[in-house]
Amino acid sequence: MTHHENDTTIARVMETLISNGMESMGEAFGILYNAAMEMERSQFLGAGRYERSENRIGQANGFKDKEINSRVGKIPLRIPQVRDLPKDSEGFYPKSLERGIRSERALKLALAEMYIHGVSTRKVTKITEELCGLEVSSMAVSRATKLLDEEVAAWRNRKLGTIRYLVLDARYEKVRHGGSVIDCAVLVAIGVDEKGKRTVLGTSVALSEAEIHWRAFITSLLDRGMRGVRMVVSDAHEGLKKAMQATMPSVPWQRCQCHLQRNAQAYVPKASMKEPVAAALRQIFTATDRAEADQKLKDFVQKYEKTAPRLSEWAEGSIPEGLTVFLLPVTHQKRMRTSNSIERLNKEIKRRTRVATLFPNEESLLRLVSAVLAEISEDWETGKVYLNMEAE
Repeated sequence: MTHHENDTTIARVMETLISNGMESMGEAFGILYNAAMEMERSQFLGAGRYERSENRIGQANGFKDKEINSRVGKIPLRIPQVRDLPKDSEGFYPKSLERGIRSERALKLALAEMYIHGVSTRKVTKITEELCGLEVSSMAVSRATKLLDEEVAAWRNRKLGTIRYLVLDARYEKVRHGGSVIDCAVLVAIGVDEKGKRTVLGTSVALSEAEIHWRAFITSLLDRGMRGVRMVVSDAHEGLKKAMQATMPSVPWQRCQCHLQRNAQAYVPKASMKEPVAAALRQIFTATDRAEADQKLKDFVQKYEKTAPRLSEWAEGSIPEGLTVFLLPVTHQKRMRTSNSIERLNKEIKRRTRVATLFPNEESLLRLVSAVLAEISEDWETGKVYLNMEAE
């Protein structure tokens, strides 16, 4: 796309927004999408519109109109078509469009499966129709599910490399199983690689968060080539702790300091003590080094030994698990002392899954979560550096 065409596209977007306000966001997005797709077609063909080139592999063949629903409203699209391609060509479909709707497609499929399996409510049926924009048949869902499953399975099984920091966490979603509705554990792993970039390493879905699930999940990461882990960050899930001891016994473990703060409040005997206790714990966690943190912890234990003996005993045994982060370079400590980054990821998952409310099976849940995480991981990997690894 030439500089002039860029200017024209932006001008059309601005004119649309100025004339019609926020209600025209869908139309404005459509203008940008269409321009991006047309540019992508030119790159695919090896030549722009009306351009003669020896590198051309086919011809532009007009556009196919399509309208998709999105969070900003209906987006009118003109999908570029091509013809006269070589026989060995895989064809053309705009990646710029495909990437943006991958997780929306997974959500539609999850809802459609609920409808077809007869477990949906009137509300879910209505949402399905609104999202899909058509009556969904079991055959259509089966075909689309197969394609999406292949895509997300390839992402979950991709090869890994050097991962310096590993962050693990779990959340729960409602799944129908054996005629009952149960909580299904969704395990998620993110990592920081040797270049300081974050990446979502993988996810797993099972009916429990027991040690055997965590062990299988961590083992799968190692089998895919994960190596060089210098620290694991997580909450104190009992099954997770045992699984780490079995699979990565020599890797230091950092217990999330935010979870420790929350856990501490259960041992505070009086409401008036809650804020002072929280402030004292923050001083321990933000100490300049491990020696200072250990001294502050010792003072904390002694201070509450008589007024809050259960808190004092708990702190003495649990708080040191949240001080392992002092082994890291100072510039890495702030971001690696908690599992907050993965909790924000879980919120994004919840934002997508709460529409479905109840999944008909584990596969449907895994499909949606994988699609969401694959998009987020791609943004991280192509975005800014998360940690400066030159500080090592």
